Amino acid sequence: MSLPNNFLWGGATAANQYEGGWNEGGRGLANVDVTPWGPDRRKVMSGTSRTHCLDAEHFYPGLDAVDFYHHYKEDIALFAEMGFKVFRMSIAWSRIFPRGDEEEPNEEGLRFYEDVFRELQKSNIEPLVTITHFDCPMYLITEYGGWKNPKLVELYKRLCTVLFTRFKPYVKWWLTFNEINMILHLPFMGAGLEFDAGENQEKAKYLAAHNELLASAWAVKIGHEINPDNMIGCMVAAGEFYPWSPKPEDVFLAQQKERENLMFIDVQARGEYPRYAEKMFERLGLDPGITPEQARLLKDNTVDFISFSYYTSRCVSTCPEAGEQVGNAFKGVKNPYLKISDWGWAIDPLGLRTTMNSLYDRYQKPLFIVENGLGAKDEPDADGRILDDYRIQYLQAHLQAMKDAVELDGVPLLGYTAWGCIDLISASTGEMSKRYGFIYVDRDDQGNGTLQRSRKKSFDWYKKVIATNGEDLSSD
Repeated sequence: MSLPNNFLWGGATAANQYEGGWNEGGRGLANVDVTPWGPDRRKVMSGTSRTHCLDAEHFYPGLDAVDFYHHYKEDIALFAEMGFKVFRMSIAWSRIFPRGDEEEPNEEGLRFYEDVFRELQKSNIEPLVTITHFDCPMYLITEYGGWKNPKLVELYKRLCTVLFTRFKPYVKWWLTFNEINMILHLPFMGAGLEFDAGENQEKAKYLAAHNELLASAWAVKIGHEINPDNMIGCMVAAGEFYPWSPKPEDVFLAQQKERENLMFIDVQARGEYPRYAEKMFERLGLDPGITPEQARLLKDNTVDFISFSYYTSRCVSTCPEAGEQVGNAFKGVKNPYLKISDWGWAIDPLGLRTTMNSLYDRYQKPLFIVENGLGAKDEPDADGRILDDYRIQYLQAHLQAMKDAVELDGVPLLGYTAWGCIDLISASTGEMSKRYGFIYVDRDDQGNGTLQRSRKKSFDWYKKVIATNGEDLSSD
């Protein structure tokens, strides 16, 4: 057997794409709520279009999402039926602190998550909780400027203290920030950043990133003090960068792009900035103002494990003949050796094994794959069934590559949570039609539908995979 007996199989979601109930239980408005579906979405996510409130001109899919808020018992029963050992979810910051800077938390919000954790406990499903999965209360953006303001570190510490204390009986697996490197690519979605005319955006993004990295170290410190059994990890959007050609400039560009991501894990896993980051800050004229106390905080409070999302590898080039940029938040050129998904993402199972080896070689910390899956258009057949063999094939190949990394390469892996185990709103596009789940949810891109849940073909397949601890990946 290649995987340990205590391997954590499960699925992953995010509050802003799944939970709904945006105006219930005392919850406040967040950046993820005011991000619309349609052509203006990317402008808002990038921080170039100031959007602080809802309007009648746009549809905001994250407000109701697929309504886990009212369906959590039904959904957890389906997860239990599949045999989940772990369920990755996130906390909506504005459900705990509606503005973000209150002295006391919102009790109704705490009770909701406590009810969810109790329901998971009944089915022996461990929660893996992301403290911040892109959510930032809008008040903190309007009044403080989002993560550009170091005041948010103190407010995040308050959030962490409340969560670790209140949920100590239920949760021991935690992630500090989801895809922390997204701040460089979609800064409003990732960290509530907006930019003034003429502002040095790169400088602002890295200053905000420094605040998040300090906050992450505080989370580790507070979490371990409140419960020494807590396992606290970082989370990065991963995926190898390949040079499009052996041209030295392409190889160097791929290395530079890789370093953009690795810098974040370097700080969280090693406790200090790498030299290449320090030199980059010098070129930007950026002084993050690291005090001796901050340096000790980072060094003494590194993460217990490294988690990451993997959907695709990326290919980059300095050559005009390589063609146009493709991809989502992470741009690259088309890899001529790989097939692509409906949304133009390269399908690269071996890239997952390569990524796992690269991360473990560099950090020697256990890994956890917390997002992986195929976004596709699922169409019910005449009997209403979703025969998503394409999803099964994608996951078969990626799980085999994952097992090879464990069995043949010796990479220690804690678990695997398939992204969007139930259909939810796409973070990058706001679409419902970009589906990932083993469970179909009746809702369309405009928000129409009954929200009825139904099992896809992949539901029973994944149930078998879990039951055999990954030994049987066949689709028969």
